Amino acid sequence: MASSTSLLLVISALLISTSSVCVSGAPTSAHVVKGLSWTFHESTCPKLESIVRKQLKKIFKEDIGQAAGLLRLHFHDCFVQGCDGSVLLDGSHSGPSEKDAPPNLTLRARAFKIIDDLRRHVHEECGRVVSCADIVAISARDAVFLSGGPDYDIPLGRKDGLNFATRDATIANLPPPTSNASAILAFLATKNLDATDVVALSGGHTIGIGHCSSFTHRLYPSQDPTMEKTFANDLKQICSPPPPDSNNTTVLDIRTPNTFDNKYYVDLMNRQGLFTSDQDLYTDAKTRDIVESFAIDQALFFDKFVHAMIKMGQLSVLTRGHGEIRSNCSVRNSDNKSFLTYMVEDDEESRSELR
Repeated sequence: MASSTSLLLVISALLISTSSVCVSGAPTSAHVVKGLSWTFHESTCPKLESIVRKQLKKIFKEDIGQAAGLLRLHFHDCFVQGCDGSVLLDGSHSGPSEKDAPPNLTLRARAFKIIDDLRRHVHEECGRVVSCADIVAISARDAVFLSGGPDYDIPLGRKDGLNFATRDATIANLPPPTSNASAILAFLATKNLDATDVVALSGGHTIGIGHCSSFTHRLYPSQDPTMEKTFANDLKQICSPPPPDSNNTTVLDIRTPNTFDNKYYVDLMNRQGLFTSDQDLYTDAKTRDIVESFAIDQALFFDKFVHAMIKMGQLSVLTRGHGEIRSNCSVRNSDNKSFLTYMVEDDEESRSELR
């Protein structure tokens, strides 16, 4: 016990000296898939990233909680059928949308509105040249930076998907928070993400909230032995025994809930991870050392997080002649009556000019 306490004291001392880092420029070691580039919108929409950041600064000044919502939206978009903005689509005659599937029911409603509002600002400035999928990716990056995390470049050029995934496919591709480390590692290995990527991406839980229904199994009928006792008792004041009030929430990182830093990993070392999928990263020998290294070295965490985000942000992307650039993030262009009317009127105007 003494050695464990000493280790945590050392970690606390080291954390005092850590600070945010800026990973500026295109990471030279990052692989970029065909069709994406670091300068994709440089000529067609040079103010794209400044427009997005300016708007998000205003939003986060009023409600920093929206940063976690936008980051999570990017995760849930990419893991299901690639980073194609399909999570944004409303349901249609073909069935319910991805956002209607159980894992996505707790996505913040305002996050969807923010993305389409950003799309409107961007399209007003540049025309319909930037996809909703790219705006989701940029917003996630800015959510990290504007809440205290690293700033970094991301490759752009994604197109929006023409279809959303089925309910079953959505569930199958979003592991629940009750999953253990082995299950998470095995699943994300299918996405070409290794153990370091998995632990780094899990660090996104340094901001945001969790619903009682996602962790009450660790409190009732008996307490999970991997959960620190005082932490568990505090959670019981928020979450009643099953069936819990699913509307009750608590922060994911009890130390700095609104700041993107490495305190999440310190939480795990103190057995104060909220979800099984969080705490088991420290319990499992395969990932324990990675957790400890990130808890001690924030700069290392930031570096590995950026690397993993760039990898994840390129999963099964649509580029060039595949997909489309939506004029409304929640509706495919072929289902968008106002867009189709505009296209018809624009076509008739063009033909009139040729006469």
